[in-house]
Amino acid sequence: MIDRRTVIAGAFTALAASVGNDNARADPAMSRITAYAFSFPALSGADIRLAEYTGHPLLVVNTASLCGYTPQYAGLQQLWTEFHDRGFGLIGVPSNDFGGQEPGGAAEIAETARHQYAVTFPIAAKAVVIGPSAHPFYKWAAEARPKDVPRWNFHKYLIGRDGYIADVFASPVEPTDTRIKVAIARTLADG
Repeated sequence: MIDRRTVIAGAFTALAASVGNDNARADPAMSRITAYAFSFPALSGADIRLAEYTGHPLLVVNTASLCGYTPQYAGLQQLWTEFHDRGFGLIGVPSNDFGGQEPGGAAEIAETARHQYAVTFPIAAKAVVIGPSAHPFYKWAAEARPKDVPRWNFHKYLIGRDGYIADVFASPVEPTDTRIKVAIARTLADG
């Protein structure tokens, strides 16, 4: 006599094997997650859905209000002003992960970004960008580029039109650096 658990286990094994075979036949590129799968809570208002940038290059930068690199907000705004009308996106992601340099809440972050630096590009709510509690976008980026994870504030990920990381720029690289501008122009031309 056959035990009911044995029959059920056999059925699940057969089902899993058939699903596995279907996945093996699928195009691996089609199953890879892109940056467009993620969203960030906005500093104020609705979520910032990266899907809204599908097909457009996007720079995602972890920011902080009390950092020596905080003046880079001005350069980020220059990039936004220069390339936004051509389809370029830019998102600032405040984080307190490095040196406790983003200790305030939404009002303090807005004061720095919007009032001190006249930032008009989207700013996310404060998020964790490193480690096991990192925002899903940053976990995805760390998996895609493990040697290029943020090591400080103002680390820059350039997402290409295809939704994958096209380039990475460390904190000391100024937003208006020729390397960043050329990389953005190249991703804009890829369409």
